[in-house]
Amino acid sequence: MFGATEKALEAEMNRLKLAVKTLQGEDKSEEIYIGSYLLARLEELGVTSMFGVPGDFNLGFLDLVEDHPTIDWVGNCNELNASYAADGYARVKHGSVGVLLTTFGVGELSAMNGMAGAFSEMVPMVHIAGVPSLRQQATKPMLHHTLGDGRYDAYTKAAEQFTYSQAILTSAISAAAEIDRVLSDCVVKGRPVYITLPTDLAYAKISSERLKIPLPRLPSPNDPDVEAFVIDEIVKQVEEADGDVVVVADACAIRHDAIDELKDLLHKTGYPVYCAPMGKSAVDETYERYGGIYVGSISRPEIKEKVESAKLIISIGSLKSDFNSGNFTYSIPTTRTIELHSHWTKIKYADFPEIGMKQLLPKLTARLEGGKAKALQLQVPRFEAHVPHETDEIISQAWFWPTMSKFFKPKDVIVAETGTSSFGILDVPLPKDSVFLAQILWGSIGWTVGSTLGAALAAKDCNMNRTILFVGDGSLQLTVQELSTMLRKGLKPLIFVLNNSGYTIERYLHGKERKYNDIMNWKWTGLLEVLGDLDGTLSKSYTVNNKTELTELLENPKFAAAEVLQLVEVMMPKLDAPRALQVQAELSGKTNQYTL
Repeated sequence: MFGATEKALEAEMNRLKLAVKTLQGEDKSEEIYIGSYLLARLEELGVTSMFGVPGDFNLGFLDLVEDHPTIDWVGNCNELNASYAADGYARVKHGSVGVLLTTFGVGELSAMNGMAGAFSEMVPMVHIAGVPSLRQQATKPMLHHTLGDGRYDAYTKAAEQFTYSQAILTSAISAAAEIDRVLSDCVVKGRPVYITLPTDLAYAKISSERLKIPLPRLPSPNDPDVEAFVIDEIVKQVEEADGDVVVVADACAIRHDAIDELKDLLHKTGYPVYCAPMGKSAVDETYERYGGIYVGSISRPEIKEKVESAKLIISIGSLKSDFNSGNFTYSIPTTRTIELHSHWTKIKYADFPEIGMKQLLPKLTARLEGGKAKALQLQVPRFEAHVPHETDEIISQAWFWPTMSKFFKPKDVIVAETGTSSFGILDVPLPKDSVFLAQILWGSIGWTVGSTLGAALAAKDCNMNRTILFVGDGSLQLTVQELSTMLRKGLKPLIFVLNNSGYTIERYLHGKERKYNDIMNWKWTGLLEVLGDLDGTLSKSYTVNNKTELTELLENPKFAAAEVLQLVEVMMPKLDAPRALQVQAELSGKTNQYTL
């Protein structure tokens, strides 16, 4: 970690030297457009795809995007889907960011739900809004896409609620520094940021000198004295627990790039490890010391007992939202908990601000690895999928998910929609090096469709295997247009549409037989032709009505090879739901008090 700190200090010194050279008039570097400068910085961050919708306030910049040699303009059916795609891209391509381009007002507001979801779930995204020229912003004519009352800053104020930082570009002099500031924030903080790019500034020329210095991408170093004290205190707690220590990993271990440090801790200490739902795939689920998903009272009994009986729990990157904690039913007292977070640490009741886990974990591991023999004495329940023996041919939720787990392969990217999919998949293991995506905290239905587009593009960059989407019929109707973009970009995801005649998660929350939870049934197997596969060469569609039909399809090597985009309509009972969803719905119903 010392080396990383040295690099950060060296980069800062280089930035200071550059500032001095600029002030002294010694800058002889080539001039480039501000729009090109922004693209160069995105390329530096590993961006290869940009999502969005053209609009007259971003068209000039889009010329630069389209002519860029390494960043591909994807183009989406609407801005909401584009924001979802940028989200999915960033989740799969760790260390990079998702990029969204919209036009002023109408475009950026359409994308706002997706940006809010990224903020909620800590996903690094860059929202670039093409906006009117500086002269127009100063004189405030009644332009299209405005509110008609001169409030040109209304959309910026909205963006402030859902982004970590904003760069409102108003001058060529400060543009490069402002772009660098928010892009660095995006990576370091793991949150979305917002950049306004006026039509005239996109082609204003500035020095390219700053591009010689890499963007800061590491968090500030932990205070060494406080960090040493924290490590001593954690070691003391571990010794008092006499080796009875359990690790619970969660979403922020993934979001804040601490996966390698977490893996090193686990393998060198031998501690049993479990994951919260949002942390699924943070740990290799084939690892012999991995016990499954801990989600409070919703957990499998053997998992609940092992976690809650441990003398000490080390929680890494936790986000204790309702759906991520069994409706706040963690039965772990604060006196037995150590929490490691991206930018702070908590030991029992004591908080230590600015002591981040990424730098802390390697040093902590070095102090704890001597206790591995004792940790290995703790038994860990084997996390396996057991297909139940059912005598009928109905595709039940209890049968479907363990059956699907045997279909998964290493390095698959698996995307699960909020509802039966995100709850059903919790109880089954995923293969080694697979990536799991779900929007468990924000929970915007339809998110997975756009997200699958971005995830599939990122998967190609990262040499992953197949991209597999599980989505309900109701959720898919919200964002279905993006299947057209997948066809246009030559992507080949496997899409399982769970046709259970409406909003099953809502039925279990409230109104099981109410009409508002019903939807119009679509001809799903005819959809891909309408959305662009006019001659039937780009895709295949299937309907499976029973266990035998689904089993035969999954065992078909050509289907499993995913050589074209494939959609599978899975006919399921209207009122069937996974075990975890039923328990969560019961807990949520009591909390929401739908009836007096």
